[in-house]
Amino acid sequence: MKKKVKSVDEYIHSFPIDIQNKLEKIRQTTKIAPPNSKEVISYQIPAFKLNGMLVWYAAFKNHIGFYPTARAIEIFKKELKKYETSKGTIKFPNDNKIPLTLISKITKYRVKENIKNISD
Repeated sequence: MKKKVKSVDEYIHSFPIDIQNKLEKIRQTTKIAPPNSKEVISYQIPAFKLNGMLVWYAAFKNHIGFYPTARAIEIFKKELKKYETSKGTIKFPNDNKIPLTLISKITKYRVKENIKNISD
């Protein structure tokens, strides 16, 4: 098991450069979608919070995991057809380009969902 990381930078820099680049692209894309969100480490992986948790992401041997909640995966299921998904997980293979536009759309959806939930 990896040692506990204290920051997103530390997490990202613990991987090979090609994976670091992919993680950094996800980080920047996700950060732009909700500009007033807070970047955190949650469950020992990078995440963003705004009125609750928005999304998480993590690197693995063969893929990058993106965790936007089960509801978001259901909403975007047509756009996610070419990726392996499960209840709360999307897997982007390491040998493919990361779909940053899709990640941005999903993150923006999660922002709206979190804002709606606090106003209900």
